[in-house]
Formats: sequence, structure tokens, C-alpha cells
Amino acid sequence: MDLQAVLLMLLCCSIWAVQQVGLKMTAADAPPVLQIGLRSGIAAGCVLILIAIRRERISLARNLLVAGIGAGLVFSVEFVLVGESIKFTSASHVVVFLYTAPIFAALGLQWILPSERLAAMQWAGIALASAGIAIAFLGHGADARQELPQMLVGDIFALLGGACWGLSTVIIRGTALSRVPGAHTLFYQLATGFLCMTTAAVLMGESTITPGPAVFANIAFQGLVVSFISYLVWFQLLTKYKAGQLGVFFLPDAHTGCRGRHSSAGRASDRRIRGRRLVRAGRRHYRQRLSMAAQEQGQSGSLSWSPADINQIVP
Repeated sequence: MDLQAVLLMLLCCSIWAVQQVGLKMTAADAPPVLQIGLRSGIAAGCVLILIAIRRERISLARNLLVAGIGAGLVFSVEFVLVGESIKFTSASHVVVFLYTAPIFAALGLQWILPSERLAAMQWAGIALASAGIAIAFLGHGADARQELPQMLVGDIFALLGGACWGLSTVIIRGTALSRVPGAHTLFYQLATGFLCMTTAAVLMGESTITPGPAVFANIAFQGLVVSFISYLVWFQLLTKYKAGQLGVFFLPDAHTGCRGRHSSAGRASDRRIRGRRLVRAGRRHYRQRLSMAAQEQGQSGSLSWSPADINQIVP
């Protein structure tokens, strides 16, 4: 990966880490599923304008249409689950469980794309980092234990959302969608998501919005920044790089959620310190294997930025 791709991926992860917070803060004024449906419609319109400006045409070939609608349906299920999970658990928990997506993507892709198979060292890194996040983040205090059954429901919904995100990555990387411009793939997904999620909101009786500057500002941010700009960058990167190369960035992002949750607690607890050490060890294992592959490719001049250098940017 080159330096531009590294920085873009870090920016996307920073944006995605706060999107659930905005949904949680405005949930009383507009149901999350409805907000996500509306933001998908806004972003789909922006993508369509971009495609028109580029003088491109969206292909309606059967294989692309089926794959695009399939990715859109999975995307819709993912965010219906995210919207429901926010009702039961904290936004920080949603971040942690949603960003298990690279694990599910790796499990699926290794069966259909040999180039995406993870080495044992990478699996060990994922396991260490995931354990570290769980230790540092998912410990429950006395108050939280009283709400544990409700939080568990939300956590399961968020985990299933992560599985859906991983499945959508498998569909995009493993079908004809990997050979078309990222904007086209994104339009298929957003247009399908808009229709499905707004319909779901109506069927669930969650179609009422209480007007206010906060909810409108959040929907605008989610539509323009999250669903249009950051997703467009993500899809462009996904058609150029392996999912395994991009997945490494989700570990520091999820751990950022851990640090954010505990930032007001003052001195770091022993649990948090142990968790952070495991996360760092897991990232080192994962990146070390990527660095070995990068050095092999670098001999032919195909890589200008080694994944090992990411450690200089991401702590």
C-alpha cells in the first residue's frame, strides 16, 4: 500500500468510529434505522451525480445487477441490526462488535480467493487483538451488570452486523463487482439500502422524525461524509487492495473506541493496561506477516509503502 492509501484508510476509520455516536445521540428524535435509510438515499443521489459528471454509465448486466443487489441487501440487514443494537447497548460496544467484520471477511474470502488467505501469524494477531479489546473494554461494572441482559441483546445484534459487513466484503471481492469502478458498486449498495431500510423503518413503526437542528445536522453528516465520501474511498480501496491489507486498520480503530470509553475514568485500570498490551501484540503479529509479504513484492518494485511503516503512524 502507498502512503496515500494508508492515510485515507486511517481517515475512514476515524469517521466510522464516531458514526454510531451520532446515531445514539439523536435516536430519540429519529429512529436509527430511518436515519441510516435516509442517509443512504442522500449518498446514492450524490454518487449518481458523480457518475454522471464522469460521463460513465452504470451497467445493468445480469451478473453485476445480481451481485450489486445482493451486496445491497446484506448492507441493509447490517445496518438494520446496527440501528436496533444502538437501542440496547452503548455506541462504544457497537463499535467494538461491528469491527469484527475483517475476521468474518477473512473466513469467507479464504475459500474463494487464494490470494486473500491469512497466514497463521495473521490469525494469531487477530486473536490476540480481539482478546485484548474484550479484556480492556467489555468488563462490566456494577451498574452495567444490572443491564447485562439488555446489553447482551444489543451486543449480539452488533456482532451479527459485523458478520454482515464481512459478508458484503466477500461479495464485492469475490464477484464481478471487484472489476467495476467503486462508485458503481457503492451506488448498487446505497440504492438498495435506501429502499430496504426506509421500508423496514415504516414496517417497524419507526418512521417519525422530531424536527431539530441536531437530527438534521447528523443526517447530513451521515449522508455526505459517512455514506458518500468515506464509503466511496473504501470501495475504491477495496477494488485495489486485498481485504487483509485493509482489515489491519480496524484493530486500532476498535481499540480507539476502548480508549474513548475509558478516557473519563482517570488512571488506567490493570484490565485496560493488559488489554492494550494484547492489542499491540496482535497488531505487531498481523503487520509482521504483511511486512514479510511486502518485502517480497518490494523486490520487484510493486510496493512503495511497507505495511511495517504503518507502525510509525498508528500507535
